[in-house]
Amino acid sequence: MNNLYPINLEEFPAKIEKVSILKALIEAHKQLAELKGVANSIPNKDILLATLVLQEAKDSSEIENIITTQDELYKHQIQLNFSTVATKEVANYQAGLSIGYEKIQQYNLLTLNTLLDIQAEIENNQAGFRKVIGTVLKNEHTGEVVYSPPEPNFIPDLMDNLEQLINTEVEQIDPLVMIAVIHHQFESIHPFYDGNGRTGRIINILYLVKAGLLDSPILYLSRYINHTKSDYYRLLQTVRDTGEWEEWTLYMLKGVELTAKHTISLIESIKLLLQKQKYQIRDNFKFYSQDLINNIFHHTYTKVQFLEDDLNISRSTATRYLDALAKHGILDKQKLGRESYYLNKELVDLLFDMPEIKI
Repeated sequence: MNNLYPINLEEFPAKIEKVSILKALIEAHKQLAELKGVANSIPNKDILLATLVLQEAKDSSEIENIITTQDELYKHQIQLNFSTVATKEVANYQAGLSIGYEKIQQYNLLTLNTLLDIQAEIENNQAGFRKVIGTVLKNEHTGEVVYSPPEPNFIPDLMDNLEQLINTEVEQIDPLVMIAVIHHQFESIHPFYDGNGRTGRIINILYLVKAGLLDSPILYLSRYINHTKSDYYRLLQTVRDTGEWEEWTLYMLKGVELTAKHTISLIESIKLLLQKQKYQIRDNFKFYSQDLINNIFHHTYTKVQFLEDDLNISRSTATRYLDALAKHGILDKQKLGRESYYLNKELVDLLFDMPEIKI
């Protein structure tokens, strides 16, 4: 069995006591703290969860070559029968993340049972830990095997060790360093038949919340990993080959720093747009309410039933409100089959045209 694991928490701190890591930690924590503050300045946090979680589900699935568009995803939320295989996969990822977040809120623990539940939601099966040899990694040029995941009989003990890593606070190991360690270990163990990558990226998000670095799961490294795939896989393998953690840890810390900066910028833009549309509606319509604002930001693509439920109003009243907002240009009314839906075009443009993360 590979000598990288199980990780001994008493011996490990000496492996990452590097000046370069300490410097990177300062900047990553600074950006995370600012992100936490900016996120808390949004009156309704569900708005951020609804928009950013969907973006993460899309980006994380793209790493697995599951490609869909945001437009397809939003339409899937309006009509479940409007779906492709890819939109269902992405929706499953979103559901898996929600399951994990709910458990963190309840117990502040991320147990093996929860990881099994997350993976089961992602893959829509109850296969559990793999009972066969995992997929080997080969050099794309020579065909030589570079890495073989541990055999199935080792998985229970290795996952028990991983559960300990996730749920044990070690004074000498910073939580952001622990993310790098936990992610590397999970991806190396490769415990499931499928869905390992997506489950591993959900663990990253949930660990930030569990460690108190964020209040809700709004920082997602998938876009960063997408843009740095060659470095990601190279550095994962470097740790396996050499047992040296510095480069890999610095890569993950840089991902946290850059992604936090990117997310701060996006949230600030959402805040400005929210204020702008709030004043537009309040100044022009007597039916203005905070619940209405929450609806058209929480449901980027909304429909009559959503407004009925959120505002506790009749169908005819909800239709009148939405049609009035569409006539004024705040929403854009479109058809999906026989049903109308209303998209918040400025918010959609903001989310669709997100600038790339500057590496």
